[in-house]
Parts: sequence; C-alpha cells; structure tokens
Amino acid sequence: MFKTPRRVFFFLIVLAIFLVAFDLPENYHVKFHIGKYSVDRVINPLSVDIHFLGINIQRQLKTRLGLDLSGGSYLVLEANMHDIALTDRKSALDSVTQVIERRINLFGVSEPIIQSSRTPNAYRIIVELPGVTDVNQAIALIGQTAQLEFREFDEKALQESTISAYLIPTLENTQSTGLSGKDLSRAQLTFSSQTGEPEVSLTFNAQGAKKFADITRRLVGKPLAVFLDEIPVTAPRVNTEIPDGQAVITGNFTQDAAKTLALQLNAGALPVPVTVVQKQTVGATLGQQSVLQSLRAGAIGLSIVAAFMIAKYGLLGLFADMALILYGLLNFALYRWIPITLTLPGVAGFLLSIGMAVDSNILIFERFKEEKRLGKPWRVAMELGFGRAWHSIRDANFTTLITCVILFNPGNWQFLPSSGMVRGFAVTLFIGVVTSLFTGIVVTRTFIRVLYKERDTK
Repeated sequence: MFKTPRRVFFFLIVLAIFLVAFDLPENYHVKFHIGKYSVDRVINPLSVDIHFLGINIQRQLKTRLGLDLSGGSYLVLEANMHDIALTDRKSALDSVTQVIERRINLFGVSEPIIQSSRTPNAYRIIVELPGVTDVNQAIALIGQTAQLEFREFDEKALQESTISAYLIPTLENTQSTGLSGKDLSRAQLTFSSQTGEPEVSLTFNAQGAKKFADITRRLVGKPLAVFLDEIPVTAPRVNTEIPDGQAVITGNFTQDAAKTLALQLNAGALPVPVTVVQKQTVGATLGQQSVLQSLRAGAIGLSIVAAFMIAKYGLLGLFADMALILYGLLNFALYRWIPITLTLPGVAGFLLSIGMAVDSNILIFERFKEEKRLGKPWRVAMELGFGRAWHSIRDANFTTLITCVILFNPGNWQFLPSSGMVRGFAVTLFIGVVTSLFTGIVVTRTFIRVLYKERDTK
C-alpha cells in the first residue's frame, strides 16, 4: 500500500477525517439545519474499549490540563528522615508517596500529579492538585502520618461465614489486637524458596514479636486483617503460631502486587512525618488567561509560518502547511490517547516542535532547488531532495530527542531537573519531533507526488 502514492494519499485523507473526530472537545455542541432535517445535540467525551489478544485497553478521550492551566493547589512536602536509617530512606519515601497518592485518589481529585524528589540533603514529595482551591484542606488530608493496625475478626463475623477467607474486613466486624505499625520493623518483597512465587515477609521488633506470638497462637486457622489509615489492605490466614517475629504473607501474588503490599505495610512500619515547605494556589482565572494567551500566540506564530512558506515556496509551501495541519491533529490525538497532562511548558514544547517540523520541509525544498539548478528533471530533483536532506533531518532530530530524554530525567538523576513542568515540556517536544519526521517525510512527499506538477526545462 505505502509504495503507491495514491493509496497513501487516500490513507492520509481518511486519517485526517478520523483525527478531526478524535480531537473534538468534550461536550462539543453540534447544531445545524439542512432543509427539514436538523441536528442539535451534545457529543460526550469519547470512550474507547479495545480487546486484542487478551489485552484490554480502555481510554476516555478528554483533554487533561495541568495545574497551571486549570487552577488548583501546589504543595511541596519534606519528609523528616532523621530517625530513619540510610538504607531505609528510599523505601520510606516510596511508602509515604504511595500513601499520599492513595489518600488523594480517595479525596476524588482529578488528574493529580504526585512525585518524589531526592537530593543529598532532602527527601520531598511534590503534589499538584488540579481543581482543589482549598490548600489547607489538602494539607490536612495528606499531611498526617500513616497508621498501620492489625485487627482480628469478632466471633459474630466468624460465625456468620463458614469460610472465613471470604470475610470482608471492616472496622465494624473487627477489633484491635494492640499490634500496630510501631511494632513492625520491615516489610519487603521476597520469593518463596519452595515455589519461587512472590510473597511479603514481615519482621517485627522485640515488643512486636511478643505481641505477634500471642496473636498468632490465639488465631491459628483464622484471618488477621491489616488496616492502613482505617482502610483494609489484606487479611491473610494464620496457619501456625509464629514466636520469632518473622512472618510471611502468601496468596498467589504477582510481583507488582507483592511489592505494592510491602510498600503499604512499610508506610505504617516507617512512619515519616512530613512538613509543608511550599504551598501555592493557582486560580482558575490565571489558568484560563494562560490558555487564551498561548492559543493566541500559537495562532499568530502558525499564521506567520504558513504565510512565509507560501510566499517562499508557492505551491510546495502550501503542501507543507497542509502537512502541518495534519501534524497538529496527530499530536493532539496522541496527547489525549496516551494520555498527557498539558501544562504551559508542554504547550511551549509543542509550538517549538512545529518550528522543527517546518524546518524539515525547508531543508527538503532547498535541496530540491539545488538539484534543479544542476539540471535534473523536477521529479528526479524532488526525490533526490528528500533522500539527501534526510541525513541532516535525522541527525538534527536525533540530538533533540536525546535532549528530551535528559530533560525528562527518567532515572531521577540528582544533578538534572525533573519537575512536572520540565517533564511536560520534554514529553510534548519528544512526541512533536517524532511525528514531524512522519509528516515532513511521508505526508509532504505524498502530497507532492500526487498533486504537484512542474514543466521540465532544458
């Protein structure tokens, strides 16, 4: 198919129509009249559910705006690690980060961004809460230390269910055993020496080992529920008395599930107090102004670029502008599908990538003009222009992609920036550069092959 220009051209037309429908805003109002027929309805956000080879992919296609565009609260919390051993600090930070994320999800915040940041002297959690304007309420929600508690089912609950494994632990049908997070030294992911399956090992301190021995002696054959912040985490069955404070939780875990459970238990085992070192409320009005100013700047910039391309290259420039429109539709569709939370720096990265997309066409067209000056027929000159400009385009874009990876900082290197704003810029620029290679080489080339004609001069 892709070896035949006309088939590719037809594919691009279908792709453009699909992308326009894909990029429609949420709750888009469609209203028109044709003769006696009329349409007046609101299109809800598209929802996609794909089943393929046992893989289920669900997406709700809507535009996600970051804190600086939608308004909300921005918090920087610092974890006090003075009482935590150096070897345990990373685990403690991961545990606290996970607890904060879980609390925010229960709070019902839409599209929160929670990330940890480590430097030699500070352990911090950065929290962005779009739509939350009461920053004090957010602090009260996430600032408390996680409370881990072991609870046993009451006799009434056990009698109501003949198979105790099916009991759902609640605060009403359980009672405290006196064993809590302060009695737990460590929880970690391990693997069974017999089956090799993932499991979670528990190590209690001296006082906790005594309590745990008494509890397991009393509850042999019964479940022991574990609560974190009054929410049940797991309820494993006690198979035998455990006198040494060394226990293992098994139960057909995947490795990720066992790791998550260990982090949840460590959140109570390593109670790290957090303090707010920075808080900021971004108003919705500021976000709307930023969006409108960005759109205005982008429209002006695109108009100038489009006019320049037509004035400089004529019909070839018009084809480049058409490819640029498809480029914008494709980028926005990827933002909604992945999904990507758009921030103001992210919009800047997208606009910068537009300039790089046009740059590719300029290199191709200038190379085309050079080949024509050498006396080549225009079709041959155009193919040579695309082929010989590719090496420069490839190298220039490859170096930009490397820069995007460094700015995104996937390894959380301490000497590099890794804030959400910087990463938003890096992600949108990365996607823009990759899609510009497609539109600059494939789309523009196909338009020229199918629609462009020029008389050869001898």
